[in-house]
Formats: sequence, structure tokens, C-alpha cells
Amino acid sequence: MEKKKEQTKRQTSLEKMMAAGVHFGHRKSKWHPGMKPYVYTIRHNVHIIDLEATDKKLQEAKKFLETIKKSKGTVLFVGTKRQAKRLVQEAAQKTKMPYVSERWLGGTFTNFKVIQGLTEKLEDLEKEILTTEFEKRPKKERLGVETEIRKLNEKIGGIRTMKKLPDAVFILDVKEERTAVSEANRIGVPIIALIDTDNDPALAQYPIPSNNDSVKSLEFMINEVIKSL
Repeated sequence: MEKKKEQTKRQTSLEKMMAAGVHFGHRKSKWHPGMKPYVYTIRHNVHIIDLEATDKKLQEAKKFLETIKKSKGTVLFVGTKRQAKRLVQEAAQKTKMPYVSERWLGGTFTNFKVIQGLTEKLEDLEKEILTTEFEKRPKKERLGVETEIRKLNEKIGGIRTMKKLPDAVFILDVKEERTAVSEANRIGVPIIALIDTDNDPALAQYPIPSNNDSVKSLEFMINEVIKSL
């Protein structure tokens, strides 16, 4: 009985993935050879992702995320593509996790002390503008401080609560976020990533074969991942 329930659940999951367009890859001329095990077929010159492989890899990633949740760890969400920004912010806010939805700041992982310094500076400036002394300063000075706060928020607003390196990073596109991928692999932060047919799956410890361009597909996969957080 339990086995039948599991099969039904899996079939439903595959159907939902298909409805979200998770299986649509890129034109075969753009593919990465490392994705061969995850390609089901080619239709109209486009690679079609094997959704059974996607489901298997998704479950592996979710189990890993569950261990992080149990230890009250942190997962950094990264997605700076136009269609990913809002989804990344919303997912991070739902799970109370840090995120990067604008440009990745070089050294976020490899020079984390600098990032901590920027966070401290932002917090100090925010405290400063609440004082009565700040109101007495010339308008030009006040505008300068407010502009600096805005710029710092743009740079590190999504990671200001990240007081240490995360236990993992969830990346929506390893090609788009190549600097983040490089830094994570250099210092050993595990990568969970949505890997399209033009991506190298070897760049992530937990690659999930998936269309990572379509908003519908991105939204579905992100929502699946955060269920484990």
C-alpha cells in the first residue's frame, strides 16, 4: 500500500514538473556534454530533460537541505537573472535565509571579513540617522549618509544577517553566477543548483536537472526546494 502511495506521489510530481515546463532544455547545439545522463530525448532540435532524473536529484538535494534545517544552518539563495530576482527574494524571506538577487559582490565568500565590515558599517549608519545629532547636520551631509545606506543595502542588504559563511548555497544558474560558483567551490561551500542542458553539472555537489530560464519552471523548482527548509 505504502509503495503504491509513493508511486502515485512521484507520478503526480512528474506531471507537475511537466506542466511547469521543467523538462525543456536548450537547443542541442548549446548543450554541455556532462548533461548527457540527464537528457531524455531531442524534440525539434531541443534537448528534453529526463524528469525522472530530475526527481531523483531533487530528492537528494532536499534530504541534504533537511540535515541543514535540523542543525539550524544557513542556505544562501543566489539568482541575479531578471526573471529570478523576485523569486529568490520571496523564497529567502519565506525561509528566513540570506539571498543575493543583484550583482554578486566579489569576495562574498573568499573575503568574508570585508563583507562583515560592510555590514557593520551599514548598521552603524542606520543607527546614526536615528540620533538627534544627525538631524542637526547640514542637509548635504544627511543626503550623503542616506545615499551611502541605500548603496550598501543594494550591495549587501540580502546578506546582512549572514554572520558566518553559509552551510550551502542554492544557485539558480551556474553559468550566470560563475563567480559565486567559483568562490563556493574554492572554499568548500556545498552547491545545490538548477542545471539546464547548457550547464556543467560537475560544478555543483547537488545538481538538479531543470529548465532554469522559464519563470514558471523556476518558481516550481524553488518552491519544491524550500519545502525542506
